[in-house]
Amino acid sequence: MFSFQNDYSEGAHPNVLEALQKNNMTQEVGYGLDRHTQAAIAMIQERVGSPEADVHLISGGTQTNLIAISAFLRPHEACIAAVTSHIATHETGAIEATGHKLLTVDSNDGKLSPDLIEPVLKDHHFEHMVKPRLVYISNPTELGTVYARNELQTLHEYCRSRHLLLYADGARLGAALTIRDADVTLKDMYTLTDAFFIGGTKIGALLGEALVLRNADLKAEYRYLIKQRGALLAKGRVLGIQFEALFKDNLYFELAQHANAMAQQMVDDLKTTGCRFWIDSPTNQIFPVMKNSVIEALSHEFLFYIWAKADEAHSAVRLVTSWATSQNSVQGFIHAYTQAV
Repeated sequence: MFSFQNDYSEGAHPNVLEALQKNNMTQEVGYGLDRHTQAAIAMIQERVGSPEADVHLISGGTQTNLIAISAFLRPHEACIAAVTSHIATHETGAIEATGHKLLTVDSNDGKLSPDLIEPVLKDHHFEHMVKPRLVYISNPTELGTVYARNELQTLHEYCRSRHLLLYADGARLGAALTIRDADVTLKDMYTLTDAFFIGGTKIGALLGEALVLRNADLKAEYRYLIKQRGALLAKGRVLGIQFEALFKDNLYFELAQHANAMAQQMVDDLKTTGCRFWIDSPTNQIFPVMKNSVIEALSHEFLFYIWAKADEAHSAVRLVTSWATSQNSVQGFIHAYTQAV
């Protein structure tokens, strides 16, 4: 059975494994002070256009969100997020466990905008309630949708005017940066947020995310916070070598672009059969709506998640392609679908 459940079912890109093997027996300084981590940090600083960017490599996305958000907020402050956001749905209450309330808002496309945030601020207006302080977004969202540059710019300006921090989860950031007609770059992500992270786990690495801090107020003694949360790895080189390999010769972007291309090929092919979609997603997460009988037939050959009930006879499924998804796998799914409808 071939899996379209996620984009981390495979291990790592061969270039990443080769780099790990090549440097396996070389002694390095620990805790992210090794030469590979420092080289990876320099590559990311160059990409975001600032040697002042504070970059920290952390093992996973939930851990990165937990450390970042809990560090950025004072005890009485809260985080605003879409109701579909990862921190609200798939992180086991990690943020709430640190004592910070999540204020969730409904969003049809998973994205936040000033008009969705403003009512939250009006509802939380004095010291008998938590104080909204941080806006959490992900790019792309959990629905595969993407922030255009003008949307990000508008959100950035609004947050500044309302004294809010803007933090972006980038677990699949490569997908957002490489869609057709993409107008957001890594430099934009840096200049238009207070902090964001670049996901490696879902784009060719064995594990690892790169947290990038722009806001000077958020940088102070950050390594202490990483250590306290158990995320300062003795063998930090494992993360550094991987990100060094991913950012060499644009590999990171090529892998993300491939994942998007495979998903959008599926979209194009499914549309020719008359298939409709739960939401319009230009990234490597797509949500076709299928008859329940077709879903049952496909489930014998492929792994995927049923996302939502469309009506009594139809459901939306989530299909996710990865850096390793092949043309044959895509064609095999399309063939099976056409046979089942």
